[in-house]
Amino acid sequence: MIKRLLLVKHSILNSRILPRLACVCCAVLVSACATDTGWLDNEETVLETAGPAKLKQVVAMQDRLDRVGGKLLINNAPLCRKQLRNLLGFSVANKYTYSPSLAALASETYGLDDRLQVMNVIPDSGAERAGLQRGDILLRIDNKPVPQGLHAERDTVEMLSSLVSKKKSLNLTVLRNKVPRKMTVSLTPACGFRIELGQTANVNAYSDGNRILVTQGMMLFAKSDEDLAYILSKEMAHNVLGHAKTLQNTHAATSLIDNLMLTPPRQAASTGLKPMPKKFDIDADTLSLAMSLRGGYGIDNATRFWKRLAYRFPATNAMNYTALHPATSARLEAMPNAITRIKAIDKRRKALATPK
Repeated sequence: MIKRLLLVKHSILNSRILPRLACVCCAVLVSACATDTGWLDNEETVLETAGPAKLKQVVAMQDRLDRVGGKLLINNAPLCRKQLRNLLGFSVANKYTYSPSLAALASETYGLDDRLQVMNVIPDSGAERAGLQRGDILLRIDNKPVPQGLHAERDTVEMLSSLVSKKKSLNLTVLRNKVPRKMTVSLTPACGFRIELGQTANVNAYSDGNRILVTQGMMLFAKSDEDLAYILSKEMAHNVLGHAKTLQNTHAATSLIDNLMLTPPRQAASTGLKPMPKKFDIDADTLSLAMSLRGGYGIDNATRFWKRLAYRFPATNAMNYTALHPATSARLEAMPNAITRIKAIDKRRKALATPK
């Protein structure tokens, strides 16, 4: 699919955030919740349901996924050797990217039509260096017309699949301010994980070995780019470590991600996934801290973030993140030492990379 190369597809949701549960429900998971609440952010943000506010919220979520996810995918290429892929470094959309209820509004607001338009350019990518800009309309790739219409993204993938594996750069023709422009975009080595925006208010994130999906509920909970980096890095780490395959979760995770990209998704009582064992989760935490740091994000607040998540969305709801990652106490206990160790390793790495 094109999202492997162009990153993520924009999606929408018409559901509401689940109610928060009380501290007493998760006291066994988060120690001293009655006395140590400096880490707790009580500010609430709700999902919009329709109209311009909904479109604005969805686009903002997608922008964050593109920006944060792109940095992590590119800067962690050395840690994803088995999953290394060539990345074009931009995301696209047309009017069919959105649900019928928002398609007309997307056309009015962003000028989207049947053609694929650049929505985001990933920092430090070949697309950024080539000068590609948001709003550019894709016309041709290596002299081949870019597909248009309802299945433009899917059809463009088929066209690109053979090109990106054989070349180091691609020639693009784009339309900018009604003037065609030609440019050569160098392909950027990156972790080859597609990052999706899920259409549900549940606060969760999933990975199936190839893809990562972050729900809209989780996007609202992860208030800063640093918070979002923790979530994305954790799912990247699960993919790198092959946890879905080892747990025989791949089929269930793939089906779940496919479902959560539908408009609206089918309702389910459970995810169908096996909970993550303690060792797997702690190993993924450690690798994810290194990934966040390599991506340019601080990791000193990671323990606080995961503590807040476990408190606000406990395992009593089977659809919450904590239900699939039940070893919260062990994770929180191990994380401070892991942060100290990873920061020391990263400092040595940077010192060795600095010319003397």
